[in-house]
Amino acid sequence: MRIIGGTHRGTALTAVGKGDAGAHLRPTTDRVRESLFNVLLGGRFGNPILDTRVLDLFAGTGALGLEALSRGASHVTFVDNGRISQKLIRDNIAKLRRQSDTTLIKSDASRLPAGEPCGLVFLDPPYGQGLGTAALMAAKSNGWIAPDALIIWEESTAQIAPLGYATLDQRRYGDTWITFLKAE
Repeated sequence: MRIIGGTHRGTALTAVGKGDAGAHLRPTTDRVRESLFNVLLGGRFGNPILDTRVLDLFAGTGALGLEALSRGASHVTFVDNGRISQKLIRDNIAKLRRQSDTTLIKSDASRLPAGEPCGLVFLDPPYGQGLGTAALMAAKSNGWIAPDALIIWEESTAQIAPLGYATLDQRRYGDTWITFLKAE
């Protein structure tokens, strides 16, 4: 697993080790991440990354948020409650020397504390457990979702936009569906 583009292009990230099987992490593959960022920067959504505050829910290894930092995001807040995920994210932030423009919160994504509005949100819950909608609603009610924020929801099936959001696009990459939503 590596950073695909931007200032940290080619940097290998720390991923799940052999002894970490109990972490149940499923990092977004390099191929899916590259395709996703090609869509994000392809012009259809303007440039939703540059100088934007980003929220990375169910952050896992932090790869999505770190890719956004590498491509010009101003700040990323990573949220994950797993012990192994916390360590991986901390290690990857340190590897890229991005401590000054990141925040790591140990929290259940559906029980977020109050936060600052973010223009781009990555939502990558465990597949098939129905956790995405609860996390998105918690983020909105606690001030994390900026008006007109772009939400990138990764799941095993295409997702239906919850109340207050509109579906902009859906794309399938193997077993992964990416749903692009806009906060209304």
